[in-house]
Amino acid sequence: MIIKFLTKLVKAFFNLFMKQLIFFCFLFCLPFISTAQTDPHTQVHGARSQGMGNLRVHGMDTWSYFNNPGGLAKLESSEIAAGSDLRFGLKELSSVDLVGAWKVNAGTLGFGISRYGGKLFNQQSLGVAFANQLGIVSVGGKLEWFQTQIEGFGSGSSVIFSLGGMAELSPNFSVGASISNLSRSKLSKYSETRLPTGVSLGIFYTPISQLQIHLEVEKDIQIKPIVKAGIEYGIREWIFLRTGINSNPSRLFFGLGLRSKSMSLDYAFGQNQALGITNHLSLGFAFEN
Repeated sequence: MIIKFLTKLVKAFFNLFMKQLIFFCFLFCLPFISTAQTDPHTQVHGARSQGMGNLRVHGMDTWSYFNNPGGLAKLESSEIAAGSDLRFGLKELSSVDLVGAWKVNAGTLGFGISRYGGKLFNQQSLGVAFANQLGIVSVGGKLEWFQTQIEGFGSGSSVIFSLGGMAELSPNFSVGASISNLSRSKLSKYSETRLPTGVSLGIFYTPISQLQIHLEVEKDIQIKPIVKAGIEYGIREWIFLRTGINSNPSRLFFGLGLRSKSMSLDYAFGQNQALGITNHLSLGFAFEN
């Protein structure tokens, strides 16, 4: 009887306290986990960019809303897209996204929704962006609401402002930059923990019309710089092969894209030697206003 009583007591203790303890530790480590680029705020979105090495600066597609809002100004038509990521075989690290961009007389309007995580821990973002072309320069800004929720602890939210742009120095060469969380927002108004602020600088070169070469450097105040390199090669007008590499840590990426005038389908595969593989899939539609 005593053994059964002690067993029940231990189980009750675990159910009442251990889950809260685990997620308290998770919350404490959140700033360091964010630097792994898995949450909606720090990760690169869109399978095309991910297939070239998690490129952020010169995407120049609908996914620029998340990665570099200045790239929205480069769109030739309005678009809407959806995507899903499965990281390291764990659905608790998966994310789903919905993004859109509308061409208007003043420039390009964008919106985005993203959700990362599972039932016990998840993060959501919702926001709007605007970009415009000013001569050879395209500039865009994004304002988004970002929420973190942990079961047993509740949720916290904040408003984040990000900025990005690029300059076309010649028909086949451009430079760009993206700053996420320029506002230095905190995890919530009750927390002293700040969300990561990242700066990305990149160059884009097209030696021939079928080939794109990208090089980027990304720096967060909490981690060492990450060097990214990626290429995209068009075998035909409708099919594209992609690959990329990252430093810190070393990661390899591969991608495939199918594109028509009104639709795009992209897949990307990423490999981290320590954690495993990641799969990305996105689907987009273009339309005239």
